Amino acid sequence: MKKTILSTACLFGMLAVVLGAFGAHGLKNLVDLDAVATFETGVRYQMYHAFFLFVLALLPDSMLKSKRPIYLCVVIGVVLFSFSIYILALNDLMQFDFKMFGIVTPIGGVFLIIAWGLMLFGIVKSKVLK
Repeated sequence: MKKTILSTACLFGMLAVVLGAFGAHGLKNLVDLDAVATFETGVRYQMYHAFFLFVLALLPDSMLKSKRPIYLCVVIGVVLFSFSIYILALNDLMQFDFKMFGIVTPIGGVFLIIAWGLMLFGIVKSKVLK
């Protein structure tokens, strides 16, 4: 599981850098400043959760009962939250109106909050830290 979590963290981090560069250099000529700021929010949260996954992977296995539910919540959360933000920010460039998919953004946010809560609960309940 540790290798999977670290690999996903690297992938999310790498994509955040690539998408952040695109947002900073290529996007400003294509959409308005509000859309650029929205896009940057998605990038920022994706990078935060790449770091979150690194921390999760490096915590001792004895500290958390199971890392899998936390990992799954982060992956689902990033995909729903950040990736829906990217699509919504680029909506003006698309033939199809993706605004109706905006409902998945807060659902993704809920998954991210749950991941943080599960990690908090696991750490508080851990007998490794005193």
